Amino acid sequence: MRVRSLTLAAAGAALLAPVTLPALAHQQSIEREGAVTAAELLAKVRGCVRVSAGLYRSDAGAPADIPVCGIDGAVFWKADMDIDCDGRPSARCNRNTDPWFQPTTSYQQSDGRYLSAAALPFIVLPAPSSLWDYREHGITGGSVAAVVHGDRVQYAVVGDNGPQNIIGEASYATAEGLGIRPDPTTGGVASGVTYIVFEGTKVSPIEDHKAAVEQGEALAREFVQP
Repeated sequence: MRVRSLTLAAAGAALLAPVTLPALAHQQSIEREGAVTAAELLAKVRGCVRVSAGLYRSDAGAPADIPVCGIDGAVFWKADMDIDCDGRPSARCNRNTDPWFQPTTSYQQSDGRYLSAAALPFIVLPAPSSLWDYREHGITGGSVAAVVHGDRVQYAVVGDNGPQNIIGEASYATAEGLGIRPDPTTGGVASGVTYIVFEGTKVSPIEDHKAAVEQGEALAREFVQP
């Protein structure tokens, strides 16, 4: 189930008939970024020192059983991946391809335009609440994240907010880079995704994915050191 973003939930947009996209029709050259392996990152986040006051749901109606954990200058959680296709319209993310589409994201590019979910790897954080407030960890729009699925690592930035009690969502481009079906209506995965966000970091401009990869690789290398 695709989670509606916070702003769309407020707007109450009407559903439109979806158009199914071919799986991984546009495979970008952002696979297996950097030298730090998925195994190294996953070994670092085996345990959990919980930093969230409560637990999150993966989807509306699902059990609240996902903690946000903290270790060595980073926060992380293990969840599903729903596909965020919001932001600047494109051939892959628009009102015809995504029944929950909205043309805005919580953060904007340096030129004032909203982010492009189809082009920019970014993750979605739950809006600040009594459950957890990411701002207390020095995290904001543009903070660097490493997203792990299987044996792949995708570097991304924080780019959007979602409902206060749901966690586990990332942009079309993030899913595509991880080899996850990015279709906003039929794509995503039900489990097995680890999201690691590095505290006190920020990519500027937020749309500079190359900078996100460079920072992410350096941060990840430091993070996994014994």
